[in-house]
Amino acid sequence: MLLPSPRGTLGAALVSALRGDGPVPATGAHDDEDDLQLSLWVLYELHYRGFDDVPGTWEWDPELLRLRAALEAGFEAAIRERCAGLVTEAEEQAGEQDDVVTALRLIAEADVPALSSYLHRTATAEQYREFLMARSVYHLKESDPHSWAVPRLTGAPKAALAELQYDELGGGRPDRVHQQLFADALTEAGLDPAYGSYVDLTPAPVLAVNNAMSLFGLHRRLVGACVGHLAAFEMTSSLPCRRYAQGAERLELGPAVVRYFDEHVEADAVHEHLAARDICARLVDQQPALRADVLLGAAACVLLEADAARATLDAWEQGLSALRAPEQERVA
Repeated sequence: MLLPSPRGTLGAALVSALRGDGPVPATGAHDDEDDLQLSLWVLYELHYRGFDDVPGTWEWDPELLRLRAALEAGFEAAIRERCAGLVTEAEEQAGEQDDVVTALRLIAEADVPALSSYLHRTATAEQYREFLMARSVYHLKESDPHSWAVPRLTGAPKAALAELQYDELGGGRPDRVHQQLFADALTEAGLDPAYGSYVDLTPAPVLAVNNAMSLFGLHRRLVGACVGHLAAFEMTSSLPCRRYAQGAERLELGPAVVRYFDEHVEADAVHEHLAARDICARLVDQQPALRADVLLGAAACVLLEADAARATLDAWEQGLSALRAPEQERVA
């Protein structure tokens, strides 16, 4: 994967620095949300598979880490502000039960735009392919951001997370790794299965979903938010995946597309119990102070996904693409 096209002055300076053509930006000042989210995504990607045109030595460059920290501070503050109401509401509704699983369930049941229902019954094949393209930014590295939590846990939560991730990684079978299943789905839908192929077309709200996972995963202090995000992700997956599968069948996108989502209908129904009870609840039993961040991570999963879904549906209902235009079209 090559570096993506910048979306503003910050991104342009960052890409220039990574190519060795200029200094690392001195501040985190950015033009807009697109510029912020893509720049942050680029900085995070250095800790995953990196870029073919960027030396691996940049991963731990002190100036890049300083820049990332500046961007993260604002991003984390915005997430906390966005999620405060939902977390408070869930805590109040949990009331005397006061267990983290009840609060997680209430967060997972929040009223959000039904993107899966639209894809199930209404979307065109072109819109469904747009959905797959945008989702590829995460699903081609599915489970990787949450894996950062493994060395930060001990005892029962660690064992449960390892069990869940073993399933995500195909139970030892390379052809069953969920990342590979999604790549197969892209291929059958006539799309590019290469890692990072559609980053340039991915809108800021979808990048924000991905950046939140990386933020939580890469900071030891946010391990509670990391596993809370995972729990909400699993708790809100099974029914939508059933609808995605049915939508793919309706549009005759091919068995590999259906297979990917069918795999998650059953698996995620099991994973939600592992994530909520055996990971999150056990972690809070070990470290009660992490409860607030567990719920923060869950709320961030639900609300940032809702923001991305709302932006997608708004575009489709206006007869527009939910993806960004290619760079050459925007310049023209």
